[in-house]
Amino acid sequence: MKTFLPSVLLLACTLAAAEPTIDWNRAGQLHQRAQRGEKLTPEEQVYYERAKAARAKGSQPSGATQPKWTGHITPLTELGTAKYKGEDGGLYGGGKNEPPPSHLEAALREVAKIQPLDAEGKPAKDGKVVLLSVGMSNTTQSYSRFKQLADRDDAKSPQLVIVDGAQGGQTGMRWADLKTPLWAEVENRLQRAGVSARQVQVIWMKQAEAGPASLGDFPRHALVLKTNLVTSLHNLKAKFPNLRVAYLSSRTYGGYATTGLNPEPYAFETAFAPRWLVQDQIAGKPELNYDAARGPVKAPLLLWGPYLWADGETPRKADGFLYRKEDFANDGTHPTSAGQQKVAELLLKFFKGDATAKWFRKE
Repeated sequence: MKTFLPSVLLLACTLAAAEPTIDWNRAGQLHQRAQRGEKLTPEEQVYYERAKAARAKGSQPSGATQPKWTGHITPLTELGTAKYKGEDGGLYGGGKNEPPPSHLEAALREVAKIQPLDAEGKPAKDGKVVLLSVGMSNTTQSYSRFKQLADRDDAKSPQLVIVDGAQGGQTGMRWADLKTPLWAEVENRLQRAGVSARQVQVIWMKQAEAGPASLGDFPRHALVLKTNLVTSLHNLKAKFPNLRVAYLSSRTYGGYATTGLNPEPYAFETAFAPRWLVQDQIAGKPELNYDAARGPVKAPLLLWGPYLWADGETPRKADGFLYRKEDFANDGTHPTSAGQQKVAELLLKFFKGDATAKWFRKE
């Protein structure tokens, strides 16, 4: 026994040391399935529990320790005509948080075309309108909570089907690649929801790139994201031919981040990527054309959805919205249940009240 016990301990230590690193993409997929109530295999459950334990200890992709953020930034919605690293404020630029009248009119014309469709994409009284999310782990975590809230809200149209297409680890560059497995997973989720690709008419996109510091200081990292979002929109329009409108949102606050996954000021600066997209479309850039009368259609019409960033515990002037440390997990990046609830409520409030979202509401 005296010789056996050390041997066992040595073997255990060897196995522990040889334990493979966690595939966070796989862990994210298992998390999403578990949240939907799907039964995992015993092997999948063990892997899922190991990933949760690792995350609780602070293990993450791009997991180098992040210096504590002590800075403060004015939200894009409050910046006005002041400058941030050469860029003025406002979701639509020029200090404006509402679309120019011409773009709003175009948006209202486009959303007026949204109607219940059958699986073949033909108008049908008993058809469906699909709202699909696009993004990474933070997106699916908050959107899954939004779906729960919206599906039991009496204001939601009974013909609207909310599908969570966002997936853990699937950042901008992944959605820009049609060869990634995420597209097959999106198709699987549509099928499980009883709808088809031709019924997808609206998307909500919240996107980022992991480890933006490696892409360069502003504006470089935001320009990389913008480029990937353009390609992603092309892919989405090709996959979903009846896609009419895409609502874009910013990242949440990154000032509590303990890793380099997406800390400040990168989290704040990420919002310029969707802003530049919208501005380019308004300017008539062919790569983002949504109007067949102007040439080949490459993308849906783009609008801002809810702006999700706030300067930590400093309340936003318009609505008092803020983030506390307890809104985030140990990595300071992914939301806790409280953080998911905050974003879900913003999203629900937006779709229930925005003039372009009549398709969301019960008549």
